[in-house]
Amino acid sequence: MTVAPETRTTLQAYAADPAQVCAAFDVDPAVGLTSAQVLERRERYGRNALAEERKEPAWQAFLRQYKDLMQLVLVGAAVVSIIALGDITTGVVVLALTVFNALMGLHQEGKAAQSVAALRQMLIMNAKVRRDGQQQIVPAEELVPGDVVGFEAGDKVPADGRLLVTAALEIEESGLTGESAPVAKGTAAVPGDDVPLGDRLDMAYMNSQVTRGRGEMVVTATGMTTEVGRISGMLSGVEQDKTPLTKQLDRITVIITVMAAIALVAIVLLGLARGQDFDSLFVVGISLAIAAIPTGLPAVVTMLLSLGTRQLAEKGAIVKRLKSVETLGSTSAICSDKTGTLTLNQMTARTLVAAGHRLSVEGEGYSTTGRILTVAGTGALPLEPFALPMALASDAVIRDGACVGDPTEGALVVLAAKAGLDVEGTRRTYARVAEVPFDAEYKLMATFHEIGDVVRCYVKGAPDVLLARSTSVRGAQGAARTWDEVRAAVLAENDAIAAEGMRVLAVAQRDLPAGSVTAASPDELLALVDGLELLALVGIVDPPRKEARDAIAECHDAGIRVRMITGDHATTAAAIAHQLGIEGRALTGAQFAAMSDAELDAQVDEIGVVARVAPEDKVRLVDVLKRRGEIVAMTGDGVNDAPALTRADIGVAMGITGTEVTKDAAEMILTDDNFATIVAAVEGGRGLYDNLMKYIRFQMVVLTGFILTFVGAGIFTIADGTPLTPLQILWINFAIDVVLAIGLGFDAPTEGLMRRRPRSPETPVIGRALGARLATAGLLIAIGTLVVVAYGEDRYGLTIATTMGLTTMSLLHVVAAMQWRDPLASVFSHDTLTNGRFVVLMLVVIALTFLVTTIDGLQRIFGTVELDGPQWRACLLATLAFLVLAELGKLVLRSVVRRRGGAAPSGETALA
Repeated sequence: MTVAPETRTTLQAYAADPAQVCAAFDVDPAVGLTSAQVLERRERYGRNALAEERKEPAWQAFLRQYKDLMQLVLVGAAVVSIIALGDITTGVVVLALTVFNALMGLHQEGKAAQSVAALRQMLIMNAKVRRDGQQQIVPAEELVPGDVVGFEAGDKVPADGRLLVTAALEIEESGLTGESAPVAKGTAAVPGDDVPLGDRLDMAYMNSQVTRGRGEMVVTATGMTTEVGRISGMLSGVEQDKTPLTKQLDRITVIITVMAAIALVAIVLLGLARGQDFDSLFVVGISLAIAAIPTGLPAVVTMLLSLGTRQLAEKGAIVKRLKSVETLGSTSAICSDKTGTLTLNQMTARTLVAAGHRLSVEGEGYSTTGRILTVAGTGALPLEPFALPMALASDAVIRDGACVGDPTEGALVVLAAKAGLDVEGTRRTYARVAEVPFDAEYKLMATFHEIGDVVRCYVKGAPDVLLARSTSVRGAQGAARTWDEVRAAVLAENDAIAAEGMRVLAVAQRDLPAGSVTAASPDELLALVDGLELLALVGIVDPPRKEARDAIAECHDAGIRVRMITGDHATTAAAIAHQLGIEGRALTGAQFAAMSDAELDAQVDEIGVVARVAPEDKVRLVDVLKRRGEIVAMTGDGVNDAPALTRADIGVAMGITGTEVTKDAAEMILTDDNFATIVAAVEGGRGLYDNLMKYIRFQMVVLTGFILTFVGAGIFTIADGTPLTPLQILWINFAIDVVLAIGLGFDAPTEGLMRRRPRSPETPVIGRALGARLATAGLLIAIGTLVVVAYGEDRYGLTIATTMGLTTMSLLHVVAAMQWRDPLASVFSHDTLTNGRFVVLMLVVIALTFLVTTIDGLQRIFGTVELDGPQWRACLLATLAFLVLAELGKLVLRSVVRRRGGAAPSGETALA
């Protein structure tokens, strides 16, 4: 890796010392670049982003729409109409329709692309950078060569860079090197020319994942000059998998198309047997093909799902894959982190126990204003010795009332400031000479500092871990008391703080001989974190979110079981769970791990909280729930959560506190880290799926109706086998059904969605019972239309008969749309009348049905005439008969459901 494009031949960054690389970029790593340097380099190097794929030309995208089967059928029909039959009007209108279809397809693709672009914008990666001497968080695409960037376990490396500082740093670079195991990194130069990427141990590369430790680097390449940028042409784009729903609809489309083809062959054979000429039979064929081939159905569903992802994103839930929108509505179990998701993530130290004193801490959040109060008569306690590890063994920075870094560390830093420490000055005075970064495996962080003639190790971490590593406890006057003397008192204080619903952290120290940590390996440093002197216990509160309690109650009504999965003490977690209304007993991770699979299967329904949980425990819990047929959503924010998120049906990452690795593994990202947003997304997913089912049910009814209408006309020789002309069918398809489809696809959410039981994703879109009902509805539409056409043909002639058929079928489609909004509820319900948008669209369709028979221009194009009173009456009687029969059928079905003693939601269970 070279340091910059213009110096490619002069200096290899991996072969140079850190000081040489920094000098080449004119940057002081302690200060970073100045604002002026950043502006100048951004102008010179551009954005730190990979080049986007070449956009498809508009003309090519337009022509691609003609690969659709329906488009090819229409073009062929238009050509034959113009050349063979001499029917120029029909041919031109059909060709115009193909153009309209192509434009609609482009519009749908554009909407979907806008949704994807909006989601990508929300998923921009941030980077921690030092500029003008200050730590800042900026979008990674704003980085420039020479920036000094920091990262830690769970982050993605935002650019290529030469490492300046490493602390137990390991980076997984399989995307570049093919090496699956993480690579231990250091700062020593790697001499040689053309050293393979995998051997450049002093370099970090864009998009590789930090799996352990902490590091700092100077950026040497950005954008397309990075190693990833050089091979980006070989990287695959976003995979556009078809969703399970669209796959089912593809199969249904094929079945209906085959049915239409069989019907067409039967009609042609019947016509030829009767001596009909080919021209008239060809017109029938065009009409049936236009009416019956539902090739646009999966595309419309995909568009609705794409727009649905955008609607969910507006609610704070970024869904990365279309299939996840379907899965959301089926979620039956949510395993949620506590901190920041069920709670506010504004950590505040409330209690300090040190040297036999129990002190109360005032103040809220990350404001350093607040007093530390002691009980009268217990004597004054110098706080500096107890506050030092809070300031020095933490990386968080408090600036302008906000925390940059881990919220729990932020609470400790604020407490140190309230104790009277100048945190920044203290950190400069006692700089780190070594550190053991926090890791979920050993649940502590340790830093080493030269203080006087010793190296002092300051440690913070989980109380049980530090208690196990401690041999003494610091007393009021600095004298150490043996662990055996105070063991019972310390454990009692720990339990008392946790019982109040607070998270407990411990801080400790140990003095080591000077030079004892020089050149020590990470494992050797960790081994030194033993024989500690326990200093204090800190009780930190993170209050539950009010909206989380309400959301958990809503989940209970919706048949969704919520469990809390946390790294906190079991007592703390149980107290918070009780406040939130989470049912079930609390287990520790050790108790959970000790249970056999059989025991866990038998008792998992009784478990509401798993505390002090290890990453493998989360994966195991997901597996157990999935074996029981649950659809599991699992939340996470740390790098160790990624396996569980990948294993869950819906992995949910935190957008604010989540690591980049976790966001990559997740199916959904919460922009506000709020549990209530998960529940809102589930409700949104249910609503979107419910509307899709409304649209699909309606489409199946009308397609069946079209096919049976033409089959019946052929069998019974009604209107010469052509009850509707090709243009009249086009009018129904695009002026009537499109408006009705919009009304259904974008309908208001059905009342009571979150009182339904979760839907199994294995449930077919159209089950046998529902399929029979849809076919019956289609048959009734065909009968109603054919009766009216036959009646009109016998009394008024063919033109009036087909006009009456057009009017009747349009009105029957309106009734079908109203009926199949809900397969069980009556259309004469409060919900129908109060849904203003749907009612307006129904009135629009009725108006269009009237206008096509009265406006002179439309009459000439579609071959219609104005109808008189008796003719309208015949159309309305057929429509009313269909409505009455449909309502009677629903009445019978509702009584069946009541007798079964269940409330089948919208007919899903009992009728599908």
